[in-house]
Amino acid sequence: MNFESKCVKDGEFKMEIRSHQFPLYATSSFDFDTIDQGIDIFSGKEKGLVYSRYANPNTTVIADKVAALEMHGLEGDVRALMTSSGMSAISTLMTSILGAGDAILTQGNLYGGTTELFVKVLERLGIRTHFANLKDLNKVEDLLRENPKIKSIYFETPANPTMDCVDISALAELGKKYGAYSVIDNTFCTPYLQQPFALGVDFIIHSATKYLNGHGNSISGIIIGRDVDIMEKKVWTTFKLAGTNASPFEAWILNMGIRTLSLRMDRHCANAQAIAEWLSTHPKVGKVNYNGLTSHPDHELAKRQMKGFGGMLSFELKGGLDAGIRFMNGISFCSLAPTLGDVDTLILHPASSSHVNVDKELRERNGITDGLIRLSVGIENSADIMTDLGNALEHA
Repeated sequence: MNFESKCVKDGEFKMEIRSHQFPLYATSSFDFDTIDQGIDIFSGKEKGLVYSRYANPNTTVIADKVAALEMHGLEGDVRALMTSSGMSAISTLMTSILGAGDAILTQGNLYGGTTELFVKVLERLGIRTHFANLKDLNKVEDLLRENPKIKSIYFETPANPTMDCVDISALAELGKKYGAYSVIDNTFCTPYLQQPFALGVDFIIHSATKYLNGHGNSISGIIIGRDVDIMEKKVWTTFKLAGTNASPFEAWILNMGIRTLSLRMDRHCANAQAIAEWLSTHPKVGKVNYNGLTSHPDHELAKRQMKGFGGMLSFELKGGLDAGIRFMNGISFCSLAPTLGDVDTLILHPASSSHVNVDKELRERNGITDGLIRLSVGIENSADIMTDLGNALEHA
């Protein structure tokens, strides 16, 4: 080869490579041995990699890993895809299984971004959203019976940020009865604390940015479905053509985070329980939303569905919006950050951030008040977290 060609071509490593860590495949495309092999792969006669927007070893391995965690102890086949974010996971799935004229039945206390996606984007595509109290199963069945265009029941449990729980198995059963796919966002719990497939759910969504990663250093999402045909045809086609795939690097980083998932979740749960109990006795706190408290209305339901109560909680300040702003400005040890699930404690004021673009009447009707504070409890020493919260509460 000439000099210029040697610069372009990769060198050859002649020893056998046995990397302890799964390697990073930072490539946009993959070579074929022959044109015949390329034809067979493109036509589906042979399995193989073509282009990282379609599939990449890193994204495929990590999606399959999360699917295996969701199916731990269960039988059956599932398929999973890793997307560029939790929101892209939701949009990819919902636009794959729904079309113009269809409708979604969901709760009013969803994550604000999901509510906006349904109302501001899917509505323009002809997909209507019905908001209801999904705890009222009789009302849910009435709505499904009266509205045959509802083709999906979408829910979070616990909900973001009120921590309300809904009955997963009952909603999944109603969905099957009336021909509506059940879709759950399992971000808060992860497969370590809650396995929705065991309760009959059709599809699971994760914002893998959060607890699955745990370190706040990448953004990605996961879609997992029990209907292999829908996942391999409808969902993968939307994923491929809309370009909602994650990058290999994000998958590689996520894989590192998942290695400590069970250890982290145990500490998140223990810290959150201690802090929730402490907050419930504070004179400036009107209400604490944490399913680990026996006083929480969904405590028994959460015990049936969850292995632990998680690291998320929220609480209402008696002083409303002004108290919420003063409280946030009084924080010094914890972080004011619009995300959750990291190893450090993160605090959010939904009314001025995550839910600022959600209709106030809808927000307040579903418990997201002006004085509500959301706490993603980290794995630090709980005494340090409580000291910071206590100091901030003096300003509230």
